[in-house]
Amino acid sequence: MKKRALLSVSDKSGILEFAQELEKMGYEILSTGGTKRFLEENGVGITAVDEVTGFPEILEGRVKTLHPLIHGGLLGKPDDEEHQRQMAENGISPIDIVCVNLYPFRETISKPDVSVEDAIENIDIGGPTMLRSAAKNHAYVTVIVDASDYAIVIEELRSSSETTAETRRRLAAKVFRHTAAYDSYISNYLTELTGEDFPEALTLTYELAQPLRYGENPHQKAAFYRSALGSDFSTANAAQLHGKELSYNNIQDANAALQIIKEFSMPAAVAVKHMNPCGVGTGQGIAEAFAKAYEADSTSIFGGIVALNREVDAETAQQLSTIFLEIIIAPSYSPEALELLTQKKNIRLLTIPFERVRQDKWNTVTVEGGLLLQEPDAFGYKDADIQVATKRQPTEAELEALKLGWSVVKHVKSNAIVVCDSNMTLGVGAGQMNRVGAAKIALEQAGERAEGAVMASDAFFPMSDTVEAAACAGIKAIIQPGGSKKDQDSIDKADEYGIAMVFTGVRHFKH
Repeated sequence: MKKRALLSVSDKSGILEFAQELEKMGYEILSTGGTKRFLEENGVGITAVDEVTGFPEILEGRVKTLHPLIHGGLLGKPDDEEHQRQMAENGISPIDIVCVNLYPFRETISKPDVSVEDAIENIDIGGPTMLRSAAKNHAYVTVIVDASDYAIVIEELRSSSETTAETRRRLAAKVFRHTAAYDSYISNYLTELTGEDFPEALTLTYELAQPLRYGENPHQKAAFYRSALGSDFSTANAAQLHGKELSYNNIQDANAALQIIKEFSMPAAVAVKHMNPCGVGTGQGIAEAFAKAYEADSTSIFGGIVALNREVDAETAQQLSTIFLEIIIAPSYSPEALELLTQKKNIRLLTIPFERVRQDKWNTVTVEGGLLLQEPDAFGYKDADIQVATKRQPTEAELEALKLGWSVVKHVKSNAIVVCDSNMTLGVGAGQMNRVGAAKIALEQAGERAEGAVMASDAFFPMSDTVEAAACAGIKAIIQPGGSKKDQDSIDKADEYGIAMVFTGVRHFKH
């Protein structure tokens, strides 16, 4: 009996050459719609699916392959006598190869002006059904959903007239991953239309961006996956212009740097180590901003990640090139800057479209046996209802400094304290078990620079000891959420030392 292959693809890449090779091997080629026309126009002999079924394509092509003569051919077992008897009685011939890829649903809903009607019309029904039938019966049927697999199939057919069981199983697994991802795009799109935030089941789809050499430590395996419909403003969608492959820790740190840098509209530079900012600076230009970020902590920046929200020019590149850095992220680099920085063989240079800054709708964190889902912390200084709690009002310069401190402290691991002036951080206390401990670290790092500076706290002061420590170091203004039962103790202590204290009403825990 002549072997048969059913080809029906949206992506025509490589399909002509694949069909021609199958035809040379004596396969009968079944096809429908645009694939049939394309192959016939290029000289491939085609049997139309409606010739096999005796039933025309109907409902604008919505129904064409949903027929027992097709699915019986896909699901029948050649070594099962009862299957063979039923197939013979019903005039069903086996189909040995299925090559299908699906309507471009993901690409359709990625368009900013897509209509619901257009999205719905791009939900494929017959394609996934054929793929699932063939994949279920992969012990006998070769099923292909990815054009990159055409070559291995042809190679094995040339070698032994059959594909191997191992290849068929690998291809079937890929099919089920593909259809699962396809269904997740559809379910998530429709769920979003209904306004449901937390449906009874949640399916998230990510695509392999790159395997990694190792994870946080060399003994841990790791890989990097990107969200197919995620934010452009992300490490996952960055373009790498130069340098070594990104590591697991690089990606984590780069993400942390991006979350901070998008807080600023003025020229700004952010240096990150171990997912915490070690220096943040602003200025009239990007060179000045980076100089401030470097000055903030010239020790910790060594081996760090730097994000800048303006093009890297020659002056800034000169400063950057004198320091060992793992990664530089910027919207672009001038030719002079690129020439200078690429002389450093290992430094990774990334670009990201800063003009398309937006956040994913949800943040996810895995825990043993589960997943946490929450909205991103998009609450900023401009959203806060600033209330001055003390007798002394902050000056305009102090308010500017408090704004910077509040924009940074939300991105520091809790308990978090940031000491800063109006254009740079001076000290960062991160991830301490108590707030006064975080304050002591930040104040010690700031040293004499704390005199006249301001302090930002990610959460309220449960006691007045943090204010006491701040006063002793010369801090003149404090910003914190407020909300403690003992707020008055902190207010009284601030009044005692003439410190201005403002409440925002919102905390920024970051675990």
